[in-house]
Amino acid sequence: MNINRFPLRAGHAARFLTSDSLGAITTAERVERLNALGIDEAAGILAALPQHKAVRVLRRPELNNAAAILTRMPQEDAARLLNATANDRVADILLEMGEDVRGALVARLDHTTRIAIQHLMGYPPRTAGGIMTTEFVSVPNTWTVGQVLDHVRQVERSRETIYAIYVLDAETRALVQIVTLRKLITGDPKDSIVSVAHYGPLVTATPLMKQEDVARLIRKHNLLALPVVNDECRMLGIVTVDDVIDTMIADTTEDAQKYGGMEALGKPYMKIGLGGMIRKRAGWLAALFLGEMLTASAMQHFEGELEKAIVLTLFIPLIMSSGGNSGSQATSLIIRALALGELKLSDWWRVMLRELPTGVVLGAILGMVGFVRIALWQSLGLYDYGPHWELVGLTVFAALIGIVTFGSLSGSMLPFLLQKLRFDPASASAPFVATLVDVSGLVIYFSVAMLILSGTLL
Repeated sequence: MNINRFPLRAGHAARFLTSDSLGAITTAERVERLNALGIDEAAGILAALPQHKAVRVLRRPELNNAAAILTRMPQEDAARLLNATANDRVADILLEMGEDVRGALVARLDHTTRIAIQHLMGYPPRTAGGIMTTEFVSVPNTWTVGQVLDHVRQVERSRETIYAIYVLDAETRALVQIVTLRKLITGDPKDSIVSVAHYGPLVTATPLMKQEDVARLIRKHNLLALPVVNDECRMLGIVTVDDVIDTMIADTTEDAQKYGGMEALGKPYMKIGLGGMIRKRAGWLAALFLGEMLTASAMQHFEGELEKAIVLTLFIPLIMSSGGNSGSQATSLIIRALALGELKLSDWWRVMLRELPTGVVLGAILGMVGFVRIALWQSLGLYDYGPHWELVGLTVFAALIGIVTFGSLSGSMLPFLLQKLRFDPASASAPFVATLVDVSGLVIYFSVAMLILSGTLL
């Protein structure tokens, strides 16, 4: 597989490297500058940087199009950088490449790195195995503190973190204890490493544990790294707190985009082409539009009532927005609670019992505000709602109670339904819930109006 060489633009590279030589640029700033360049130019500059600086750039998840940049570089340069980069980051980058390019680069990696990368790429995404790194410090339980200190000095540059040292059984290689760096440097060099180890239950993760559960364990136990073990308690890797932060930020971004009623972009906003943007947004927008067409059908069904009481049309936007807003509130709260593990699928009935009185009270508050507004406008002569304005106000009051309650219930139950059907609860976006409540809100509004205004306006 031939990878085209990139055209190195000397002027841009010179300015880039000159500012770097003056010490005026950090790795984060260098990443930002590369993100602002084209793929070919970024590849040229990355290849021209000293290796240790290029590796620092490559290991940052904030670097856009890392796979594409490496693809445009000569294979020997790309492999050189990948060999010096953390294995978990390399696995993420390779998964974004085409199979031909990936195979060519994997073949150029050193044997140890290649085995580790293939092992990491075998785990499903969004699991502990999918985000862990295999570069950690482990020692046998027969070593002394002095031996471990010497070992840490030798390997610290090639390890993801040295703040935790994992003590393994000398025979079975199973994890037996964990030693923090603080305990290690304060221990007597002649003492056994086991003497400064942390005693107590080991906090570990399985390779298939969801990353959300991994994050909860790290947060609960205030860890910097969480060991990942197999069924025999043998170390497979570690998940560091920065790995969790990176993946959770990506997931939060994806969920936020879904909340807006669209597919997740998967790339930075400015990196999405016009065609890609249309594809991501058009499907959901068309679905929401078709849903809103049911609103027109509902209004057509009550066309006779609208002709008799035109005053009812004045409050349709008020009614529809209130129900949609209450549903969106409930949906946002439940989706977040499910993501954080505060709620389980079996808690749906507890949520329903909580949202039912909540919706009634919130609807009554809004209904009272609506009634007072009608009374105030009528008494001040700002608008004449007719001789039966009290009944109109009562209709708005009662309808808002029903609509806000329905919005709260539907908005809170929809995430549970989607999770039960094995869909992402984030798909219960605010626009989707608002569309659902718009249609049902009109039906509730006109049904209440027919009940209260029958014999007067209707």
